[in-house]
Amino acid sequence: MVASPGGVLDTTFGFSPGYGVTALIVVLAYLWLPFMVVPVYAGLERLPNSLLEASSDLGATFAHTFRRVVLPVIVPSLVAGSVFTFSLTLGDYIAVSLVGGSTQMIGSIVYQNHASNLPLAAAYALVPVVVMVLYLLGIRRTGALEQL
Repeated sequence: MVASPGGVLDTTFGFSPGYGVTALIVVLAYLWLPFMVVPVYAGLERLPNSLLEASSDLGATFAHTFRRVVLPVIVPSLVAGSVFTFSLTLGDYIAVSLVGGSTQMIGSIVYQNHASNLPLAAAYALVPVVVMVLYLLGIRRTGALEQL
């Protein structure tokens, strides 16, 4: 395995995160990165070149152009990508069982209890739904969904 002691990272770099939270974060970021990159790319593609040229002509630095021109245009894309990645991460139980070690997330708790204690698993399965509804309501209040 890549993250295990004696694995690829350990033999190549002399350090391995092992199984646990660090490896889980790396794996989840690797798995769900395309679901964030694609909306951000689409948002950047929507950015008119004339805005960047106007900012450059007015003497703005890269940081100022990014903060005042680029970021407001791609905020809806960032919101869409965060909805995709956050919702998929909430329900992931395979990556947690493979590299999480003793770490547990909501999806793995539901999976462990689905056969032995179905009411408890159903109650835990409701948590991601409620979290996503609250997350979407918060996003709706910002107005980012109307700009998509």
